[in-house]
Amino acid sequence: MVDEVDEKILSLLEENSRMTYVEMASRVGLSEAAVRNRVQSLVNSGVIKRFTIERSQHPGVRALTMISVNPATPTIEVSRRVSQLEGVEHLYEVTGEYDVVLVSSGPSIDHINRVIEDIRKIPGVEKTNTVIVLRTIE
Repeated sequence: MVDEVDEKILSLLEENSRMTYVEMASRVGLSEAAVRNRVQSLVNSGVIKRFTIERSQHPGVRALTMISVNPATPTIEVSRRVSQLEGVEHLYEVTGEYDVVLVSSGPSIDHINRVIEDIRKIPGVEKTNTVIVLRTIE
């Protein structure tokens, strides 16, 4: 169960995933050891899945791919397979015409094309629609 202090810690980590335990402790009013234990508990429980960086200008090519899944196939099965593909950054199950949307990146259009070909081979995938990101506005 995530409490109010855990939420504060999560917010601090979202702001700066490199923030020290000492700095977080001073901001939430706990000891460094208590913050360290809470972060470890959040990791162990799956609340924190990974610590990552987000680059402002991503090198290479980034794409958004929308996937329609056959109604007879559980969407989660397709999502799990897609999430294992190289270059997949984010994966969302959504409502509407498409069932899954993913953000992927790679060094070239050829790489993105190979990812799309791999997606189309997954049982249950009916169709895909991919758009290439031209520019990121921050």
